[in-house]
Amino acid sequence: MFDDLMRAGWPALDEVEVGGWVARFSGGVTQRANAVVPAVAPPDVEAALRQVEALYAARGLPVIFQLGPSAQPTGLDEVLAARGYEFGSPTSVQTVTLGRLDGGAGVEIADAPSEEWLDLWWRVDGRGDRSAMDVAVKILAGGPALYASLRDAGGVAAVGRLALVGEWGGIYCMAVREDVRRRGHGAAVLSGLLRAGQERGITRAWLHVRAENTAALSLYERFGFTEASRYHYRSHRGQEPVEHVHPEP
Repeated sequence: MFDDLMRAGWPALDEVEVGGWVARFSGGVTQRANAVVPAVAPPDVEAALRQVEALYAARGLPVIFQLGPSAQPTGLDEVLAARGYEFGSPTSVQTVTLGRLDGGAGVEIADAPSEEWLDLWWRVDGRGDRSAMDVAVKILAGGPALYASLRDAGGVAAVGRLALVGEWGGIYCMAVREDVRRRGHGAAVLSGLLRAGQERGITRAWLHVRAENTAALSLYERFGFTEASRYHYRSHRGQEPVEHVHPEP
């Protein structure tokens, strides 16, 4: 279930099925949109691996697998490790069933990101040049979503995105301007997004957070989020990553 939600919430620009695995490509912008989702065990794992590696090599990208509890076949993580794939970015998938929400006053909600929204998000969380940002904008536009902005005297102080996938809402792109952190802006944006999502019919929400990000985990815990799953990445160490690929969330 979470694999499908994550694919819809952060859609790759191109997907190629390889024996039940889904190889995702987005010009190297973000790990998630350039990783293999091993949803179904291929008939021949070795042949599928060779095909996947050839597909990524042809695009000049490192081979990255996103591995959670549903990864197939069982033991794929060990197979990749033995093949020289490196472990990285352990991530907690958190969910919540939405109830009454308070807060979020002053948060602006839009159906598309403004230039100011994009500027702050990219300054805080982006990697690469304008061409990489252009790819990121295409990823954002790959499905319906809400975009939250909170302003102060200095302009946009915090932003966030809520992907709309049926009854689910997915939290992405949470970013707070460096000079105004630890002032509750992230909580305000999160509250504003979830309230706006409720108005659009969502009843549950999910998010991804790096397992070591204690500050973010504390914030999400206050909203009732609890861990539902975990995943990590395995990347081929024999090929240098392109500049745009970076850890997430």
